[in-house]
Amino acid sequence: MKNSKRLWMSVLVIVFTVVFFSCKNNKAEKVEEVSTMEEVDTASTAFMPFKVIVIKHDVAGYNKWRLAYDAHDSVRMTYGISHFVIGRGMDNPNTIMVIDKMDDVNKAKDFSMLPSLKDAMKKAGVLNTPKFGFYEVIRNDNSKINLKDRLMVTHRVKDFDAWLKVYDEEGIIKRMEGGLIDRGMARNIDDPNIVTIVFAISDIDKAKALIKSEEQKKVMMDAGVEGVPEMFFYKLVE
Repeated sequence: MKNSKRLWMSVLVIVFTVVFFSCKNNKAEKVEEVSTMEEVDTASTAFMPFKVIVIKHDVAGYNKWRLAYDAHDSVRMTYGISHFVIGRGMDNPNTIMVIDKMDDVNKAKDFSMLPSLKDAMKKAGVLNTPKFGFYEVIRNDNSKINLKDRLMVTHRVKDFDAWLKVYDEEGIIKRMEGGLIDRGMARNIDDPNIVTIVFAISDIDKAKALIKSEEQKKVMMDAGVEGVPEMFFYKLVE
């Protein structure tokens, strides 16, 4: 009887050990599976650069122009262009800036030279020759933010990598303290040393003081900025 009890105890110990480690391995596999899925989800949400066409011009009246712009959507889509952002100048709300996404640079350039586009713009009340720019967006923060005021800065730099190093060393916090919140960065496709940066404005007075400060001028000089930067203050329409 004693031997029989010992035998049953040994069997129970073996069975328990097998079940225990089997469950542990299953949990480990599940943890590994969840971890892998999280990695896939993180990778799938990683930022991917995209291309945009930027159009800037003055119009006689925003409402008339906007109706014509919306009516022209099917033509833009034919050329691989889709609506992205519209801004109106702070100093002159009839200065319009359109930023649309584009699939193909050459097709977008063909679109910009269409005689029918020129006619459509004239009928929409465009007052001057539109300025077209073609860019690759390399940074973009599209998180929701309750600020509509924006500043777009465009300038040419001697060397993009050297400029970017100085820009990143200056840091997001320093710019935030000056009323500017980083929202996007793009490089001109025809000249990659032409850089455009977009900021949300949390404090207009601080922002203007920052960009006019001698300290900021020195930072830009050290970064290799050439010439006088073009600055456009605007409000997002959507």
